Amino acid sequence: MAGYSWAVIGAGPAGIAAVGRLLDHGVAENEIVWIDPDFAAGDLGTKWRAVPGNTHVSLFLDYLNGSPSFRFSEAPHFELTDVDPGQTCPLGLVADPLVWVSQHLAQRVTAIRAVATELTLRNRRWLVSTRDTEIDAKNVILAVGSVPKTLQHPHLEEIPIEVALNPDKLAQLALDDATVAVFGSSHSSMVALPNLLSTRVRKVVNFYRSPTKYAVYLGDQILFDDTGLKGNAATWARENIDGTYPERLERCRVGDKEFAEQLQACSHAVYTVGFTRRQLPATPQWGELEYDPVNGILAPGLFGVGIAFPEYGIDSFGSGQYRIGLIKFMQRLNSALPLWLQYGT
Repeated sequence: MAGYSWAVIGAGPAGIAAVGRLLDHGVAENEIVWIDPDFAAGDLGTKWRAVPGNTHVSLFLDYLNGSPSFRFSEAPHFELTDVDPGQTCPLGLVADPLVWVSQHLAQRVTAIRAVATELTLRNRRWLVSTRDTEIDAKNVILAVGSVPKTLQHPHLEEIPIEVALNPDKLAQLALDDATVAVFGSSHSSMVALPNLLSTRVRKVVNFYRSPTKYAVYLGDQILFDDTGLKGNAATWARENIDGTYPERLERCRVGDKEFAEQLQACSHAVYTVGFTRRQLPATPQWGELEYDPVNGILAPGLFGVGIAFPEYGIDSFGSGQYRIGLIKFMQRLNSALPLWLQYGT
């Protein structure tokens, strides 16, 4: 059984960044093992390509140029570089260079196509188990991503969020005369709503708990950077949620007296109520582990990064929020990785 200094589990944007920054810090290529079933830029590359992003292109480019080991200056031409840096773009334009970077990195380190199922600490080293093999590593970085949350309304036929956010997939569903409930008021909500209204649905009912919130650009700062609506979703919400409702759209606050009646009249549901961490490899010695949201540490030699383990920070306005986004994953690694390199088993 081969031994490594570092195992990175997951090849989405956070896992890509982790491998790149390990190499940047001088960890030898043959000391890194990278585990992922696809190496296709994670869910961003496989599920969310059609989704309009809420991040300026300049920040995606900062991420791609944030690790010298990415060698993005040597990459072929990508459409992303033609977009105005101050604008947003469909996530597919980001996925293409991410896939190129991951393929390039996978050729340099040991890449294993598998799903990690269990982590065991033995003799001050981690044993990473997959269905077909066991991998020995001194340190492990978990970049496992997240999955959409759902609610329990069994009488409603669920439309998966990855379908609701993709107009082409949505158009393939038989939704004529359907009444669709959309739960939530997030960025995903404000993408799903116009997508549904462009189909032949009878009606869309948006069930929400709180008012819409918008990110505001204030020079080099952003108010509600991680929680507020941005880009096309913000534009649509201002005109159609906080402006004039379009035909066939109704809204109902969860808890209003009309809620039960409105819900009962629906036939389908889209749940845009957030994401939860993808199931972690089992750790029989401790059970479920929690991470430190300030530095990403789960246990000696075991660390988390990305949307599954977001950094919690206080912005300049005094608001606390979890920092989500490609450049924020890179920034987390820039600050935490020097500590991780010292905090082994």
